[in-house]
Amino acid sequence: MCYTSSLYLISEGKGVIRTDGRSYETSAGALVYIPAGQPHDWIADPLDPMVHICCYFDWHYVDRKQEFEWPSYICYDPELLRPSLVGPKFPFAIPEYTKVENLQVWIDWFRSFYTSNKYSSEATYMRSLNVQSHFQRFIEYFLAYVLDHDKIPDPRMDKILEQLERDLLSGPPKPLKTYYENLHISAGYFFELFKKGTGFTPIQYVHRFRINRSKDDLLHSELSVTEIAQKYHFASVHYFSKLFRKVTGLSPREYRDQMGAHDR
Repeated sequence: MCYTSSLYLISEGKGVIRTDGRSYETSAGALVYIPAGQPHDWIADPLDPMVHICCYFDWHYVDRKQEFEWPSYICYDPELLRPSLVGPKFPFAIPEYTKVENLQVWIDWFRSFYTSNKYSSEATYMRSLNVQSHFQRFIEYFLAYVLDHDKIPDPRMDKILEQLERDLLSGPPKPLKTYYENLHISAGYFFELFKKGTGFTPIQYVHRFRINRSKDDLLHSELSVTEIAQKYHFASVHYFSKLFRKVTGLSPREYRDQMGAHDR
C-alpha cells in the first residue's frame, strides 16, 4: 500500500485491480484512484498485459523526508505500516474507477508533471515548481471530470483531436477556424468545447502536443535539437527551445541530459 494517494491510467492492455475487497477489470482508458493507505494489487492479463502510467501525491503536504529515502514510499507489509505518515483523504468521495475519453489527452497530462521519485534539491527546485504547477492544473481537471456525474462524452471532440493531431504530425499548425468551420460551430463554442474536453485551450493543446512528441525524440532518438524543431515544424530552434522551457522548466538539452539519465 502507498503512503500517498495514487492515480493509475491504463494506457494499453488489460488486467484486474483489487482493493478493499472490490475488483475492477481494466483496459486502455481506465483511470483508477486509490486513497492513501488503502491496500491494492494488480493482476495483468497473461495474453494482453496492461501498461499503466501512475502518479503519487498528497492532498496536502506530509513531511516524510527524515523517515523515507523516497517521497513515494510503498509499504509491502501491512504490519509495518506507520499510520502517522499516511497521507490525508480527500474530503469528498472520489470514484475508484473511471473510464476516460480521449486517452492521449490524459497521457499527455500525466507526462506534463512526470518527475523522478526523488526529493527536490537546490539543483532541481525550479523544475519542481514547474512540475507542481502542471500537477495543480491536472488535479483540477481530474476532479472536475470524476465529480461531474452528468458528463456526457461529446463525439465531436474525438473527431477534432484526431484531425488536429494528424495535421500537426504532417505540417505546421493550421488556423483554428479550419476546425470550427468544418464543424459548423462558432469560434466561442469551439473554444468552450475544447477546454471542457481537454483542460486546455486549443493553442495550449497544440503547444503541448508538439512539445510532448519532441520529448520522445529527445529521449529515444539521436536527432539533434535543431532536427527535432524542424520535424515538428517550429518556426525556429530558438522558438522551440523557448517554448520547451516554458512548458517543462528545462531547455531541450537539459531535458535530454537529466531525464535521459533516469531511463538508463
